[in-house]
Amino acid sequence: MTIAEERIERLASLARDAAAECHDDRAREYVRLARRLAERNRIPLPKEFKRFTCDACDTYLRPGKNARVRLQDGHVVVTCDCGEQARYPYE
Repeated sequence: MTIAEERIERLASLARDAAAECHDDRAREYVRLARRLAERNRIPLPKEFKRFTCDACDTYLRPGKNARVRLQDGHVVVTCDCGEQARYPYE
């Protein structure tokens, strides 16, 4: 595991903790830092991190708090408060 991958993992956990404590601006900044770090080092983001962040507004998503999760035919639809939707197949 490279230093960049370790830092992305750490930023993901910090974003999760900040969102749990309702520090949304801090969580958003951690998400932005992690994405920028992944782009610079050409590293894919972890699947869990991708699934719990909004691509449009960089918010760390918490189902029931700032995201709506619905099940449809063969996929999950996650809707952020900003209106952005993400669809993922069942696993």
